[in-house]
Amino acid sequence: MRKIVRVLGLVAGMATAPVVAGAETLADALVAAYTNSNLLDQNQAVLRAADEDAAIAVASLRPVVNFVAQAGWRKYDNDTASGSLPRANFETTSSSLSLTAQMVLWAGGRGQLRADAAREAVLATRSALVSVEQEVLLNAVAAYVRYGLAAEIVGLRESNVRVITKELRAAKDRFDVGEITQTDVSQAEAALALAQANLAAAQGDLMIARENYKAATGHYPGRLSGLPKPPATAKSLEEAKAVAQRGHPAVIQVQHQAKAAELGVQIAKTVLGPTVSGEVSVGKDLDTGIGNVGAGLSFNQTLYAGGGNSASYRQALANKDAARAGLLQTVVGVEQSVGTAWANLAVANASIDASRKQIAAAQRAFDGVREEATLGARTTLDVLNAEQDLLSARAARLEAEANRYIGIYNLLATMGLLTAEHLKLGVPTYDPEAYYNAVKDAPAMSAQGKALDRILKKIGN
Repeated sequence: MRKIVRVLGLVAGMATAPVVAGAETLADALVAAYTNSNLLDQNQAVLRAADEDAAIAVASLRPVVNFVAQAGWRKYDNDTASGSLPRANFETTSSSLSLTAQMVLWAGGRGQLRADAAREAVLATRSALVSVEQEVLLNAVAAYVRYGLAAEIVGLRESNVRVITKELRAAKDRFDVGEITQTDVSQAEAALALAQANLAAAQGDLMIARENYKAATGHYPGRLSGLPKPPATAKSLEEAKAVAQRGHPAVIQVQHQAKAAELGVQIAKTVLGPTVSGEVSVGKDLDTGIGNVGAGLSFNQTLYAGGGNSASYRQALANKDAARAGLLQTVVGVEQSVGTAWANLAVANASIDASRKQIAAAQRAFDGVREEATLGARTTLDVLNAEQDLLSARAARLEAEANRYIGIYNLLATMGLLTAEHLKLGVPTYDPEAYYNAVKDAPAMSAQGKALDRILKKIGN
């Protein structure tokens, strides 16, 4: 039991333990999770695709210039004279060049509205990326804490096996001198078998925690440092909810989606109106040397489209209503998540206090039962049961402390603050403006293309 107490004493001081030389800290694990996350890489690429959608929308405001070079050959074969057509066999060739520029001159502002909607989609995707970042970091915190907890539980179970092994030997010695019966020995043997089974289960949990750690951080754990002081969250539930309402990435994402839906209504309305387009062309027949220049305007108004355009407008209105309702529901969901995280944290705190009292009571009970057993007033089974109660109480406290620590970071995530920047991890973070600023004006892939390559290399892609 003294060994168990020493092990648990070390665990109890885990939150304030100094950093062990060469050991991995929680900050190290968070940095590794951020830099090695395939999920973040995937969603960063999704954001860049959304940036290109904005570039495509801007490109639609510009003219489309087409260059066409044509060349042809034709052979005529008339072997039989017919009427006024003489018998003839000859070949001809033709070639020409043309340059045409087309542009929509007026469409009710449709092009700019589409560019604005694409910009809102970019901002929404950025917020989605922040949500993914929070998920990655929270998984890393949970993996770090759970691995440490699993390792400590294995230590407890190993100590329990050693203690019960000694109890079994003592029981056999007492049986040999006639102080106890074979029943007491059998009970000690059963307790040892149960302790060994619990140890095997704890070792399995440790292996699972090890794999979870690798999935979260990109590498298997080595030596882990003690848990640092957790970050500050909020002084009250109301404050936590207010922070979440203002800055949670899920709320910001849906706000931009609602704005894009409103722009979608205006876009659908412009489809019902006319479109004015212009065209300028320059061409030359290379065989005759005759050139031509032309310009024209076209006015297009759809008079009847089977009701499709009107249906699209009504659909846009419905999408706008759905987006507004979705925004309200997202706020409700975020507030609920904050409240749930706050309650779970309170439960963990209460569990720690209760387990502390339980440990003290179980320790007194164990000491008393063991003393009474030496006087013959208690059986070996009573001692083993009291020992198991004490072990369970200590394991429960470790679990509650782990839940409380993870709960603090979970509350931070529900508030929308679990980011590398807020945690001050000191790791180079993905800059969503860099790629967007490089492509927002829809550059051609020439000299600008080299600039894009440099940006992608800088952000690690």
